[in-house]
This record gives sequence, structure tokens and C-alpha cells, in this order.
Amino acid sequence: MYINEVAKKLETSTRTIRYYEEKGLIDPTKEESNQYRFFEEEDLVRLSTILSLREVGLPVEVIRNLLKEPNMRMEDYLNVQRGVLYEQWLELKDMIETLNLMTERAGKGDNVTGDLFGLAKQLKTLKSMRKNWHDKWNFDSQAHDYDQSIKMHGYKFNVHQDYETALNKVVETVHLNPGDVCLDIGIGTGNLGSQFTGSGAKVIGVDQSEEMLAVCKEKHPGIETRKGHFLALPVMNMQVDAIVSSYALHHLTDDEKLLALEEMDRVLKKNGEICIADLMFLNEAHRREVIQGFREQGNDEAIGAIEDEYYADRSRLIDWLQKHDYTVETHQFNSILSMIYARKHAENEK
Repeated sequence: MYINEVAKKLETSTRTIRYYEEKGLIDPTKEESNQYRFFEEEDLVRLSTILSLREVGLPVEVIRNLLKEPNMRMEDYLNVQRGVLYEQWLELKDMIETLNLMTERAGKGDNVTGDLFGLAKQLKTLKSMRKNWHDKWNFDSQAHDYDQSIKMHGYKFNVHQDYETALNKVVETVHLNPGDVCLDIGIGTGNLGSQFTGSGAKVIGVDQSEEMLAVCKEKHPGIETRKGHFLALPVMNMQVDAIVSSYALHHLTDDEKLLALEEMDRVLKKNGEICIADLMFLNEAHRREVIQGFREQGNDEAIGAIEDEYYADRSRLIDWLQKHDYTVETHQFNSILSMIYARKHAENEK
């Protein structure tokens, strides 16, 4: 397909197409005889992705980074588009909710300046948290060796102690019926989410690492994989019956964890379930006690591993869930590994 045909099909201009070619975002074939550009089907998919991302306001340089992998498949392009659009939608949702609150408070009379300033600051914080999270551990590079690494033993500090026991406990605890939708956040290579496919449930796996998703899809073709993360789940409101997560939440700071719980609550149906198996302490006093124990043992490896990540304060997560109408149960596997199971109340149970 030539450039005029492409412009007509995608409802854009030839000038725009040439601009993206000049910026290195597309590279159509050129016929030797006349240097006319010829666009294959994958060129159209890539170009439509670029146009969609520009439409929602992404700068060209950001799009270049998103599409830097030259061998992206159509599914990959669509996954990128969906993830970005969900982030944009959530940002607009936050803005609308903040404007609604501002309007309501302004309508009550004078002396609301401080309230309005506080709401604006809160919105700014939310936007920053959703946009600025990054993978400092480079999980893309770990994807192909991940399953082998979690089976290794003999370290002075083994974060994967009781790994299989924890996953089995999650599967045993969550109740799914055929046709139910289960969301696995931070699915990695699919070790947890795959255990629910046999129940007839639909499993959606979300991860920010494209390489992890690729390995998961190769191992478990029945799982639907979506690029995304805890703070911007690529799922519409009240769409899932259960949410599971293992060894992932500790990559968020304490404040980010609470925003992640808000996101889970947003996508979960009434009477839905959340089950999280992760590295966490019972509370701040327990954290100090465990670290002091490692210090007395001279186990700097353990202390370094704990300080490199963000092991949760379990009491804060429980407090948030209970305040938002969840019934909560817990199980402790060892000094750093716990499970939280929470069931969301239906309206008539409140």
C-alpha cells in the first residue's frame, strides 16, 4: 500500500506520515525503481499505534521508547496502546473526581481556599505516583531465568523460602467458579495465575515487564496477558471476581501500596476476593525486631535485601482494607512472608 492510500485509510496526512518516518518511528520499504514508499500490514499497525498514542498526548520521544523493540507483534502494539489509554483514563477520572469535590466545597460558601489547594495537591501527587513508578530491578532481564532462580537454595537469606507453600495456600483460599475472572497482578512467568485456569476461570495476567509477559504467554497460552502495573490496572471498573498477587507488591513504596489497593478495589466486583502473598512484616515493631536479629547474626545479605525493596507493613494494609468494608484474614509462613485474604462486602452486607 502506497503512502496516499495509507493516509486515506488511517485518516491522516502524507505529511504526518513522512514526519514520523523522519523521526525514525516508522521505516517503510522503498521501491528501488522510483523510491516510492510501500507499507506492509505491520507498518500500518505500527503507524496506527503511533497516531493513537499521539492522540492521547504522548510526546514523540516517549513513543519512540515504547516502540523501540523492532520485532513487536500486533498483540504487543495493542497491549502498549491499551496500557497507555488506561493510564490516561485514570488520570482523567482523578481530575474529574477532584473537580467534583472542588465544585461541591466551593458551593458551600467562603473559606474553602485551603481545601481547594489540598485537593489540587492530592491530585498532583496521584498523577506523579502513577507516572513515575519505574522498574529499578530490571525484570525484563530476569524473565528467562526467573523460574530457575526461585528454586535455588543455600543462601544466607532466601527470600523464596516457602514460595510453593505460599502459592498453594493462595490457590486453596480463593474461591472461583467456571466463568469467573481472576486478575493476577505482577504475574511474572505465570506460576500463580496458571493454577486457576483448570477451574474454568478466565485468568488475566498483568505485568509491567514485557519479557515476563512473553514468557508467561509461552508457558501458559490460556492466560490473557496485559501490560500494566499496580497503580494503573488495564481493567475497567468492577470487572473481576478475584485478584491474586505473589511476590510483587513489595516493589511499591508504602504510599504506592495504598494506591494499589484503591486500584484493586476499583476493578473488583462486590463480594470479590483479594489474596496477596508477599514479603511483609506484621508491623513496624516486627520489622525492627527481624532486622535486629539479622544484625546480631551478622547477616548483612539479609539486611541489604530488605533495604533494597519495600517489604510491607501488614497492619497498614489490613487497616485500609477493613476501613473499606473488607473482611480480612491473614496467614504467616515465616518471619518475612505472609498472606492477606480479603473479601469485599456486598452492599446489602454493610
